[in-house]
Amino acid sequence: MDFGLFDFIQLLAALVVFMLILVLLIAHFSASVMVEVKRHKNEKCFLNDDGKMEAFPSIEDPHSRDLTVVVPSYNEEMRLPSMMDEAMEYLESRQKQQPSFTYEVIVVDDGSKDKTTEVAFGYTKKYGASKVRVLTLVKNRGKGGAVRMGVLSSRGKFILMADADGATKFADVEKVEAALQDISPKPENMAISCGSRAHLEKDSVAQRSMFRTFLMYGFHFLVWFFCVRGVKDTQCGFKLFTREAARKTFTILHVERWAFDVELLYIAQCFKIPIAEVAVNWTEIEGSKLVPFWSWLQMGRDLVFIRLRYLTGAWKLKSPRKAV
Repeated sequence: MDFGLFDFIQLLAALVVFMLILVLLIAHFSASVMVEVKRHKNEKCFLNDDGKMEAFPSIEDPHSRDLTVVVPSYNEEMRLPSMMDEAMEYLESRQKQQPSFTYEVIVVDDGSKDKTTEVAFGYTKKYGASKVRVLTLVKNRGKGGAVRMGVLSSRGKFILMADADGATKFADVEKVEAALQDISPKPENMAISCGSRAHLEKDSVAQRSMFRTFLMYGFHFLVWFFCVRGVKDTQCGFKLFTREAARKTFTILHVERWAFDVELLYIAQCFKIPIAEVAVNWTEIEGSKLVPFWSWLQMGRDLVFIRLRYLTGAWKLKSPRKAV
């Protein structure tokens, strides 16, 4: 019996369907439950200005600061000082100009093996625990996990995540604030403003190898196809949330590594939380923790699984019980 073109097409189609079903099953049954919000006993308290241990507040509490800045840090003893100096200079200057303005910075040490915590505590001693708090995680959770723990401990009406490398000019917080304010309406006061490097993409492509450019565009396509549309740069580590939007998204977050930004924005779009995107000043800083090939491969896998796990019900758009 001859094996014709039509038979080959049927076989190929059956193989594709089989592979899709297999991927769906793997995505569903390999899905971990939501990462435990429960803290280790050493992560529940911070040292206040009186030298006593005080319990971290909760995102569920009413806000008591205008702005919280969450700085995820892993082995950042060398790069953190430059970022913190710039941030504190801006925040202190703003407070002098606007005496009613209140803020806090939460440095989250993500299980570092260097002196990141000691460096961060230097700023607590200089500015006080009411302005700079240090949350040292017992185990490394990944950038997404570190940001999540900081956000869940925040007191701000608005919550900004900012990378420890200082790649984004900190004063550009005014740009993301303006974009957030321009969003109207804000359902249940929920809105997100994302800093963006998309305007720099043309120049960055000229400096990259063809392989890295291929990986970048491949990642952008997967983000658009599977998860998030309408946001050109999902990965910029400079994002501002209203407290309500942060509570809604971070309490549901599963992904703890590099693709956590995509899941956050995917959750936001599922809840129809409006998202603004604004260009920010950004400079590439040496010492990135991102390993070009393997990190991109991991992110690509996570993107596919994010969509499939929500699609199959392995992950649900439902907040867990209050963290303890």
